[in-house]
Amino acid sequence: MTFSTRLKEEICNNEISRTEMISELSAIIRYDSLIESDKITLTFENGSVARRVYKDIKNLFNLSPHIIVRNQKKLRKKQIYILECKENVSHLLSNLNILVNGKKISMKRDDLGNPEEMIAFVRGVFLVTGSINDPRTSGYHVEYVFHEEEDAKFMNALLHEMKFDSKMMPRSNQYMVYLKSAEEISDMIRMFEAAQSLFYFEDIRIYRDHKNMVNRLNNCEIANQEKTTSAGLKQIEDIKYLEKNDLISLLDEKTQLVLEYRLKYPESSFQELAYIISTEEGYHIGKSGINHHFIKMKKLVEQHKKVK
Repeated sequence: MTFSTRLKEEICNNEISRTEMISELSAIIRYDSLIESDKITLTFENGSVARRVYKDIKNLFNLSPHIIVRNQKKLRKKQIYILECKENVSHLLSNLNILVNGKKISMKRDDLGNPEEMIAFVRGVFLVTGSINDPRTSGYHVEYVFHEEEDAKFMNALLHEMKFDSKMMPRSNQYMVYLKSAEEISDMIRMFEAAQSLFYFEDIRIYRDHKNMVNRLNNCEIANQEKTTSAGLKQIEDIKYLEKNDLISLLDEKTQLVLEYRLKYPESSFQELAYIISTEEGYHIGKSGINHHFIKMKKLVEQHKKVK
């Protein structure tokens, strides 16, 4: 079972008010039904969503849609649930603000009053057109797919009003509204009041964030080590240049001591070198002191090369 399926099943198990029921059902029938003059046909792959819609229609309009269950054997065997509403079709569509005088009307922001109705509408759209990646996969992604550009634009604007930074793009002959922010996807699951799915999503998200942080720290450590090794090799090269040209004696004793320890410990960082010298020689020196002595050495090398 996919994460989307589990999330939708959890959503469908939650009880909602009559007002929320109207907004949710309006979204479902508007975006995922075949509307004819004497019949509404809804097709679902998720049994929980089918039961939810059947229950909502029965509770709101005292109608009992005809249920057909078919086994689909294409690619993998699964059941398809078909609901057919043949009674009071015009009354149902009119009360859900989908048809007026037999004509389908566009969804408007004013059709959704309070925040609960907005959330119920978005939830209904998700149940029939939405999907969400399992957070264990490579990226976070939730999307809503529409046949009409106008519907996608409305959904995108609605999500923006709800403080989600959604994006819209065409895909084949359809239009997709999507989110890729893990934090916003988590907020959306929370908005749907799907506690178990939220806990699962957050557990995986925390694990992935921790793993990424560890990887970044390891990469930084490797990069720093490579930088330290490269710097050490260059300093040894300069020391050998001074020895070859008999210039070591021009440096003070403490600088000579630091250079001696650099030859002994070519891959040590300044901090490590400072600790070794302080421990073995009793010469208390810090990282900045080590750097100061190498600056002296570098200036001498550069001056000699210019004269030469």
